[in-house]
Amino acid sequence: MLMSYEWLKELVDIADIPAEELAEKMSRTGIEVDGVNTLNDGLKKVVVGQTLSVENHPDADHLHVCQVDVGEEEALQIVCGAPNVAANQKVIVALHNSWVAGHNKIKKGRMRGVMSQGMICSLEEIGISSALVPKEYADGIMVLPEDAPIGMDIVDYLQLDDPILDLDVTPNRADAFSMFGDAYEVGAIYGREVTLPTVDESPYTLNSTETPEVRIEVENSDQVKEYNAVVVKHVHVEPSPLWLQMRLIKAGVRPINNVVDITNYLLMAYGQPLHAFDYDKLENHHIVTRQAKDGETLVTLDEEERALMADDIVITDGEKPIALAGVMGGLDTEITETTTNVLIESAIFMGASVRKTARRLGLRSESSIRNERGVNPKTTLSAAIHAATMMQELAGGAISDQVIHQTTLDSSPTIVESNTTAINRLLGLALSYEEMTAIFNQLGFEVNGSAEAFQVSVPSRRLDVKIAADLAEEVARIYGYDKIPSTLPELKPNVIGLNASQRFLRLTHQLMTGMGYDEVISYSLTSADKVSVLNRYARQAVTLSHPLSDDHRVMRTNLLTSMLDVAAYNVARQLTDLSLYEVGRTYFQNEQGHMEEHTHLAGLWSGTVMTNEWAEKPRPVSFYDIKGTVERYFAALNLPMVPTYRANTTMTGMHPGQTADIVVNIAGEEKVIGFVGGLHPELAKAYDLPKTTFVFECDLEPLLAVNEQKIVQQPLPKYPGMSRDIALVVPETVTYAQLAEAIKASGSSYLNRVQLFDVYRGEHIASDKKSMAFGLFYLNPEATLVDEEVSADVERICAALHEQFGAEIR
Repeated sequence: MLMSYEWLKELVDIADIPAEELAEKMSRTGIEVDGVNTLNDGLKKVVVGQTLSVENHPDADHLHVCQVDVGEEEALQIVCGAPNVAANQKVIVALHNSWVAGHNKIKKGRMRGVMSQGMICSLEEIGISSALVPKEYADGIMVLPEDAPIGMDIVDYLQLDDPILDLDVTPNRADAFSMFGDAYEVGAIYGREVTLPTVDESPYTLNSTETPEVRIEVENSDQVKEYNAVVVKHVHVEPSPLWLQMRLIKAGVRPINNVVDITNYLLMAYGQPLHAFDYDKLENHHIVTRQAKDGETLVTLDEEERALMADDIVITDGEKPIALAGVMGGLDTEITETTTNVLIESAIFMGASVRKTARRLGLRSESSIRNERGVNPKTTLSAAIHAATMMQELAGGAISDQVIHQTTLDSSPTIVESNTTAINRLLGLALSYEEMTAIFNQLGFEVNGSAEAFQVSVPSRRLDVKIAADLAEEVARIYGYDKIPSTLPELKPNVIGLNASQRFLRLTHQLMTGMGYDEVISYSLTSADKVSVLNRYARQAVTLSHPLSDDHRVMRTNLLTSMLDVAAYNVARQLTDLSLYEVGRTYFQNEQGHMEEHTHLAGLWSGTVMTNEWAEKPRPVSFYDIKGTVERYFAALNLPMVPTYRANTTMTGMHPGQTADIVVNIAGEEKVIGFVGGLHPELAKAYDLPKTTFVFECDLEPLLAVNEQKIVQQPLPKYPGMSRDIALVVPETVTYAQLAEAIKASGSSYLNRVQLFDVYRGEHIASDKKSMAFGLFYLNPEATLVDEEVSADVERICAALHEQFGAEIR
């Protein structure tokens, strides 16, 4: 919010406090000031002048030769191109050797052969943003009031040297979004009395639903907490007085006309959004507030047609919408030059609904911001009557003596209880009850009670003060954070170290980086379309109530959802050989509807296995490469389990012939903790990834609960081992895991290791069979093995394989 220092001085006596000191003090007490600026930056020798005569330039159709009185002995001749320049106007004049906005120097010179001794300025040329220039002067010069003193410095006349404080107001401090609220804040900081303008409400009769001029119906009282309406007739719509226009410009609001400007001025003063309807354009002079209906549309004041939704609160004429409540009015009932009768609306709408509508339609405004954060229910009616009074003064209107006032709100103060001991304990201070009472009185809070127990009456403007901790914060702010002594906590240092879970995750990172994988850290949020990608368990996703965008609407249920985006980003930049991993949290709803978080490990390997060096050619990544990563990882964890792999041909997004579930045995129970395999070609194509892209993901939660195995060191064997090779012809459906398990089960205790070293399909082998060659390695740590023992064991193994799988020895 932009706060005028000169306006603030009218509300609280701070004439002896420089603006820079005030900004620093406010920042220290909780309302940060981003900067102090003025509108006169770089202006020099720019004054008020009066055009005596205006003639067309002899050699240019769009230029005019003006004689201008600037308070000197002789009038100046100035060539001006503004279309609205005319004789007997008070204008802004930059003299010879003057400086205007943008550090531009103005000198005498000839324009198309005619001498020009200065420049007649527009508001933009003296530093006013084009977005704030009144519409009637948008394409030309600024015409000043007739009583503007000729020769007076324009900085003094327009008070362009008024310091403007840029307040960075936090969402909880709704009161600071108003000049009156900021005046209370400054008064509390310096212990100064605040003097606000008052409005006499006694002449007006309050009716709940109907007056002779208008009938009001609030159908959605849960969304419209209060609605006030005042009718002002016989107004004259014209430009606002200069003081009002400049006050709005300094607040960052563009002047429109006197009726609209009054509502905007009081918006900045009270923090209460107001809206003015053209009373004669209201059907049957009837107002109904309700929720919008699907399919309804509204053309707003910016001439854009808006599609409405059921979440939107609308103001209607009983049939069709005429305004988006708390956001923007409708074009059909806007105030124009022909308006003669006005209905003023001052209401309190549900902030959440206003926020949703403004965000969805991209219509965040000064009004919507204040409606979102909350307004003071005690001044809602006062703001409406104040607006009517100003329209009577500045637009010649006649105010109806009956006012609509419907409310379900209680504007009485909030009572918060606390005691000095609790507040001092929170703040580390030793303030007395009298000192705390003085601080609360500075804030405008009434206090009753004693040091042991007191009650603080918090005005309705301070919506953020609700509990005892808030009172402690108020004491700290006004007392001064810089005065609170710093003390070190009395804690004995303890060497805590890493717990078992932290050690496990640190080891996981070490293992993955040691295998050549690069770590990625991705967002925990994704879109509703992507959350189902590679979702092995079809878990129910957690959806955010108020997402920042559709791309971040749901919590991820797996890590590969976002890792594919990372891979696609790198591939698009010619980085096709990727090996990535991530350790992160996933989120889902269980069958009872409760949210769970699990730690997952995911990896992605794409492109080639080796770089293209002279001694070795690269080869594409295969299923066995990524499977080898998983096996090396599990082997290094030293857990009492060996993962097995079970073919998975139905998982969406994965290649049906190159995908397997990762199965572990924990406490006698088999659990599927993840999967490994190749991406389906269609999914790889959708992300523009190479066809040779393989991934894995496993849930680490079951592993975190398993203790490591004890490592038992054994002496090196003193006796030599022996080996045998066997080649088996088995059906295609038989897997390596089945054969290896059977070999180990039927072999003797001396069978130390089983290794598959060849798989053959082709000539001399039936089409539905394959040949698999195994190396069997034997070792007796206590004696030398003899051929008869090993041969007999191999025969038992072959017989067992033939019986179980129909295996034949080649």
